[in-house]
Amino acid sequence: MKNTILQPTELASDEQIEITLRPSTLPEFVGQPETKEMLLLALRAANQRKEPLDHVLLYGPPGLGKTTLAHIIAHELKGNLHLTAGPAITRAGDLASLLMNLESNDVIFIDEIHRINRAVEETLYSAMEEGRLDIILGKGPAARSVRIDLKPFTLVGATTKYGALTSPLRSRFGFVQKLNFYSPPEIQQILERSAKILKVEISQDAIISLATRSRGIPRIANRLLRRARDMAEVKFNNRITSESLLAIYKLLKIDELGLDQADREVLRLIITHHHGGPVGLSTIANTLSEDEETILDVYEPFLMASGLLARTKQGRVVTDKAYTHLGLSKK
Repeated sequence: MKNTILQPTELASDEQIEITLRPSTLPEFVGQPETKEMLLLALRAANQRKEPLDHVLLYGPPGLGKTTLAHIIAHELKGNLHLTAGPAITRAGDLASLLMNLESNDVIFIDEIHRINRAVEETLYSAMEEGRLDIILGKGPAARSVRIDLKPFTLVGATTKYGALTSPLRSRFGFVQKLNFYSPPEIQQILERSAKILKVEISQDAIISLATRSRGIPRIANRLLRRARDMAEVKFNNRITSESLLAIYKLLKIDELGLDQADREVLRLIITHHHGGPVGLSTIANTLSEDEETILDVYEPFLMASGLLARTKQGRVVTDKAYTHLGLSKK
């Protein structure tokens, strides 16, 4: 069912290309104007006071720039960036090893911070709030507490599930911002910049077309640009045009709203099997042989943002716009 091209989560093939395309300063970063303005103010104030930046929590759907902003923060603070993920920190010792290796003004980025082990999370509290670690060495009567002072650092936490964070952890972040889907003009700016870096010849009509089908997510926009470049190099004289894009859309089964076959299957299921809804999440997932997390994180956000699906207390409901788009009528 999955089309990885339109999947907002990072793929192995994205890693190297995202490093190439990733902006290194806030002026280069397109979109998220409120977050940029607040972050720029906080960074300038921290640098003037020669203090570490308040700990930063960024939340929102995947692919919107949380990791990129962490890189920018480290660059602006003139520190090193240390990347890890919540599930990778299983013991307090893992966390201690990371934090003790930090230098002044370093930034540690914890992706999926909502999945961090609860025992580890409690160890993190004192590190964030007081700049120290309290570690228990040994077991039983021989156990002893050791306090380790840390160098000033900034923690950047990223999550797609803000509500899954515990209240004590949320309260320790001084800078909390939600990242939103990008507008088509913002995606066009990103594509223009990426095309220049990749040295891709592309028409303005093609940029507009790609932006329309990118779901408001820069990662998907850049991924589509790369696939369009492949098609242009092989069959269309190295130039991305509206004509070459029609060929790649047909191959990937992406329609004019940016829906792929999997998205349309979700909508058709609700219409044909459940008369347009309401229908529960578990029913959709079981019928499509898909896990609930994928439905929630990959398909629903875009379908709801596009006005094709609505979530009610009784379950998911397909809108009139979805019927029109699929060419189906209500029974």
